[in-house]
Amino acid sequence: MSKPRSVYLVDYCCYKPPVTCRVPFSTFMEHSRLILKDNPKSVDFQMRILERSGLGEETCLPPAIHYIPPMPTMEAARGEAEVVIFSSIDALMKKTGIRPKDIDILIVNCSLFSPTPSLSAMVVNKYKLRSNIRSFNLSGMGCSAGLISIDLARDLLQAHPNSYALVISTEIITPNYYKGSERAMLLPNCLFRMGATAILLSNKHRDSRRAKYKLVHVVRTHKGADNKAYKCVYEQEDPQGKVGINLSKDLMIIAGEALKSNITTIGPLVLPASEQLLFLITLIGRRIINPKWKPYIPDFKQAVEHFCIHAGGRAVIDELQKSLQLSAEHVEASRMTLHRFGNTSSSSLWYELAYIEAKGRMKRGNRVWQIAFGSGFKCNSAVWKCNRTIKTPIEEGPWKDCIERYPVFIPEVVKL
Repeated sequence: MSKPRSVYLVDYCCYKPPVTCRVPFSTFMEHSRLILKDNPKSVDFQMRILERSGLGEETCLPPAIHYIPPMPTMEAARGEAEVVIFSSIDALMKKTGIRPKDIDILIVNCSLFSPTPSLSAMVVNKYKLRSNIRSFNLSGMGCSAGLISIDLARDLLQAHPNSYALVISTEIITPNYYKGSERAMLLPNCLFRMGATAILLSNKHRDSRRAKYKLVHVVRTHKGADNKAYKCVYEQEDPQGKVGINLSKDLMIIAGEALKSNITTIGPLVLPASEQLLFLITLIGRRIINPKWKPYIPDFKQAVEHFCIHAGGRAVIDELQKSLQLSAEHVEASRMTLHRFGNTSSSSLWYELAYIEAKGRMKRGNRVWQIAFGSGFKCNSAVWKCNRTIKTPIEEGPWKDCIERYPVFIPEVVKL
């Protein structure tokens, strides 16, 4: 059996929305009052969520959502997709010097917007990619779809030597703004914001020196067999027939269970022997001696230096910080990404990685663990090893003009 091919992350680029798309709290609430003028309780609910969300004043929504009422047309949705995806790809091609004809594999993931032709076909058309391109379009897989794309790209790069894979992770907000009054379906309006990332992967040996990272592990956990887990993030119609995403009250409990399953698998792959031994002894003790023994939580800080936790919301970050016993600095990238860009869905992990790099913290040999959650319900994670120390200041990137003022203090409640 041949040795698996190494997969390298040559580089990546995150989309940075223009200032014209920014949605300060005052603007968001003014729009909510006008759109939901007959339902003041829903307006008050959104205000309470926003106050505790951890988002800042500079997050962005696409132009169609700035209208009163919003105009979520197919044309506007395609326009948003073209702007965020093409801008990310253009920046990546400029940064890496790769040409469209060099790309062998294309993977685009976008959960809620799935037009025909597909978004991957849109990219093929725009950049005139080769006719034998291996293209894939993933939809409906939630905020963890970015790591599913990485896993798919890894498998394809094992089968196809000397290849480049272009991965695009995004969520198109325009067609998914909920205009009803159901509280569980208003939550995404308060949290989700526009964003995208273009990632270049390679299995070419000559890229091993210039690449930023080497892929070490990808672990995927799917809890969809359980009905509660399957329905905890669910697209549906409200009683008035308006479509939106319903976020269950059980979401954090289900996410915690998915995380436990995921770390049980990834733990033996990355943890030092001492941590594995302590975990095993406690596990045997709980089963044989006393089931009430407190379970041992492995110290993942001994295995990885950096953590990129999906910026799904303040509660998600809080729960993982507690579960993994992480310090404030370990979750700083996640909290600051949520504050500056909001929940950009599957691309949020890359804004977090860009934050760590912009702070000058990524050194050669460091390991970074990306953890994401998504509908279905899924918990997916990836571990990367840094190939070279990332030098600062970073000339380009989403944090270029604001990294100096981060981290910022984020109060528990921002009074609006």
